[in-house]
Amino acid sequence: MTNIEQYQGNLQYAVDIVLCIDATGSMFPVIGTVKNSALQFHDRLNDVMAKKGKAISQLRLKVIAFRDFGDDASDAIQQTDFLQLPSQGRDFEDFVRSIDASGGGDIPESGLEALALAINSPWETGLDRRRHVIVMFTDAPAHPLGTVGVDAPTYPAVVPRSLDDLFEQWGYARSQTAVMEQSAKRLVLFAPDLAPWSDPIAEEWDLTLHFASKAGEGLEEFEMDEIIETIANSL
Repeated sequence: MTNIEQYQGNLQYAVDIVLCIDATGSMFPVIGTVKNSALQFHDRLNDVMAKKGKAISQLRLKVIAFRDFGDDASDAIQQTDFLQLPSQGRDFEDFVRSIDASGGGDIPESGLEALALAINSPWETGLDRRRHVIVMFTDAPAHPLGTVGVDAPTYPAVVPRSLDDLFEQWGYARSQTAVMEQSAKRLVLFAPDLAPWSDPIAEEWDLTLHFASKAGEGLEEFEMDEIIETIANSL
């Protein structure tokens, strides 16, 4: 019996998750933990949902690995399309396992560019209920938008030139310019207690959860459990 048959009569949930993963050299001690956590998302989320008597009818994951446009613009961003799990699980696993922690140059990285790409993803618009979740894994602050690498041929055109403009894309209640569905979106930050993650994003952006991280320290199991519970409880 499939999950959908098991919970027939319940609402059908479409869950899209974009994982933004810092792949710079400072992440080397913990990148393995982050990758393993990413690979467990599907099974762990399904288990938690099943315990709540709910089933995910469609789960898609997209991965954006980022470094620094100011250091090497040619590999500052690597990303997948949305991959449907479990049917495209091998493609997802192959990409995640291929991420290596290298480069990065100075301390701030291109995390805001990755966040902008995540916000502008082609999110699911069907099924009864939708949840669109962005999870950011980084141990570093981010370069201000519009300051580093904007003239590089690989710099994504969709990225706005200021944090205020990115906030407009994220949107807020009754926003007319948001690119994400207000009732569906969530942002989970595993990021240092530094600008722009703690303030202004965690302080001012709605529907955002922040777990403070430190360079060289990995994603603890209880923190991943909280992230999974946060996604499941929001459905």
